[in-house]
Amino acid sequence: MAETEDFVGQESHPVENDLFKEPMKKRRRSDRDQRFQAFPSVEQSALKEYEKLESRTRRVLSNTYQKVIQSVFLDDNIPSGVKYLINRLLVLIEKPSLDPIYIGLLGSTGAGKSSLINAIIQQAMFLPVSGESICSSCIVQVSSGCCDQYEAKIHLLSNQEWKEELKNLTKLLRGTEDLGREVEDAWDKDDAVEEAIWKLQMFYGKGAESRNYEELLRAKPKGKIPTSRIVTLKAEEAGELSVKLDPYIRTQRRDCNGESATSHIWPLIKHVEVTLPKSELIPEGVVLVDIPGTGDFNSKRDEMWKKTIDKCSVIWVISDIERVSGGRAHEDLLNESIKACQRGFCKDIALVVTKTDRLHLPEYLRERKVGNQAIQSEREAVLERNETIKLQRNRILKEKLKRKLPADSKVLEAADLVYTVSAQEYWQQALLAEEETEIPKLREYIRKSLLDKNRRRVTKYVTEAFGLLLLTDSFNTVGNLPNEYLYMSGLRRFVEEKIQLLEKTIDQCFAHIEWPLQEGVRNAKISSRRILNGCLVRSKGNQGFHQTLKAVCLKNGIYASRTLARIDLNEAITQPIYDHIDPIFGGIFSTGNPSGSALMPHIDAFKHSLQEKMTEIGIRNGWKYDSYKKSFLIQEISAILGGLEGHILRRKRRIYESLTTSVQNDLKSCYEEAAQISGKKACERMKDVIRRGVDRQVAEGMFERAQERMQHQFQQLKNGITEKVKGSISTMLTLASSQGDGLYKELTDVKSEYKEMEKLHRSLREVAENAVLRRGMRDFLLRMSPSKAAPPHM
Repeated sequence: MAETEDFVGQESHPVENDLFKEPMKKRRRSDRDQRFQAFPSVEQSALKEYEKLESRTRRVLSNTYQKVIQSVFLDDNIPSGVKYLINRLLVLIEKPSLDPIYIGLLGSTGAGKSSLINAIIQQAMFLPVSGESICSSCIVQVSSGCCDQYEAKIHLLSNQEWKEELKNLTKLLRGTEDLGREVEDAWDKDDAVEEAIWKLQMFYGKGAESRNYEELLRAKPKGKIPTSRIVTLKAEEAGELSVKLDPYIRTQRRDCNGESATSHIWPLIKHVEVTLPKSELIPEGVVLVDIPGTGDFNSKRDEMWKKTIDKCSVIWVISDIERVSGGRAHEDLLNESIKACQRGFCKDIALVVTKTDRLHLPEYLRERKVGNQAIQSEREAVLERNETIKLQRNRILKEKLKRKLPADSKVLEAADLVYTVSAQEYWQQALLAEEETEIPKLREYIRKSLLDKNRRRVTKYVTEAFGLLLLTDSFNTVGNLPNEYLYMSGLRRFVEEKIQLLEKTIDQCFAHIEWPLQEGVRNAKISSRRILNGCLVRSKGNQGFHQTLKAVCLKNGIYASRTLARIDLNEAITQPIYDHIDPIFGGIFSTGNPSGSALMPHIDAFKHSLQEKMTEIGIRNGWKYDSYKKSFLIQEISAILGGLEGHILRRKRRIYESLTTSVQNDLKSCYEEAAQISGKKACERMKDVIRRGVDRQVAEGMFERAQERMQHQFQQLKNGITEKVKGSISTMLTLASSQGDGLYKELTDVKSEYKEMEKLHRSLREVAENAVLRRGMRDFLLRMSPSKAAPPHM
């Protein structure tokens, strides 16, 4: 992967192809107002002010871009400084104005994810729900947009992706012909086999499970597959789209003849995107993601499952009231969400307990161990139990997070780690008032998250644009400052010294993980056989497990099912290493203080030291404090180093998963050998092959190689950071220096754009101050208003 992707100032755009690029069209006022209808009036005002600031900034940038393009239109050789300016302007102009917040709902079968989304979006039966069986069969993304209709896009596996799955499905079913009927009947209970048979029958018809791979490649599917591999559905009403969508996202059931009367292309579905019209409840810019189960047998769908989790900035672990206090699936999903904090973009985790209206009063009263006050009604019992669960689970969850995450993680400071919700009571309100179902509380969380993200995004955008206009204006005013050469020379020397210090600091940050990594490797070597045996042994013995084990081997140690707990042998045997490194690893990528192991605060400290030195040297050499050049350098330093954060976060996942990836690669031949085994006693023979393979690789240094590969990934990250800093800051200093050869030319006057941008930059503080004032007034009025009456007892 290119080291420069998504890094500020590194993108290259052909100038001639964009000479007459039009500025982005202004959003109509009515559309803009409707976008914010999900927010209270105070928050609407703040959002409108931020959007106005962004829109005007984009217009200023577009005008500036047009002027610069016109001034170099007839030039044969455009100076490098102007090229830099044009590219930077274009990057900012084309920067998306909407950066969605992904909120992942991660839960096991029947936990109530779809019901919760339906309640949040105020559409009772929009996504399929059922109290008896699996409903959502794939990842479903729900968001609101500026469209007038309800729309869904069903994304299908490509032809090559389906061929890969078909090959694995047929391999999974191969080999039963040599077995006795008694054993074969036992295999029929295997989840992997049942799902493979059902997919083939659904796609090709009855009897497909007995045909080989080559025969099925030539067979005609039962359903019509669009060449675009996307099915688009539209409807005027929510109920209409829900009916059309149901066959695609509901787990298909067989009728009495073993057939399905619904969508025959269901096995091809990768994921579904649903867009709602303008919503009064869910603002544009928020994507709710229903993430079912613990992955998928298909490699592409399973990869998407993990990537979807990793792109979520918020994860709600969904567990119903009856399963929240135990169960492996719940713990697995909670662990998966914590890993998302380690390897992905997740900053916030919460446990959402669903179906909290389910309570048998006599049983609850008999087992009640809290409170001295007598319970008079079922409603009081539900509220008391909800509060008890919140206190208990909040404490347990916080302790678990403290063991896995660094002490300064923001999630540990969250006021609410546990929500107790009831979608059914939200609609019926037989026992609880609307607020007591906590659906409104989740909506408020969504709104606040989006408001805060927009504030930070627009502030960064306007500030970066202001720095760029400073640079643009400087092209026509360079060379009139005294002692500039001394200034730039002193600054260059200082930057070189600071970069060397930054390299040492990064090494020190990464050194914190060396000892825990070594200890983890020692523990993994000792415990690998025990952990592996625990994964390979089932309570029912080999019955119903043979084909699941084959599926594990076909997928290089991983088996993901929509109904069973995820099996990942590579992850399991490397877990002792992760147990040792998790808090330290999280600390390296956290926002801690500069004296610790956290990387970004050291980069921030580096940025501030450069900015302070610019001011100091500039004043000493006769540069006015408010000069355009000092301001440009300060703003551009922020933009360059700010772009590092995204690069670091993208590399983080690769580094974190390097241990399991390394182990998986080393065990690949072992898995391939085991996957070929069939016939009598195949299960035990497969287990023996895996055990021997793991033992051999451990003896030959498998975990030590994994350690080296992780350390190599850290070294690559350090090199990438320093190379970016050196290259980008060197370019910036050259541009800012009037001594550069052939870097400048006189451009069209952009003083009016610069002055307008200066006003917009000043307006940022006013917008923030107005928002604080409005919040204060709102909070005062809320405190003075009478509280809502409690719902009547039922």
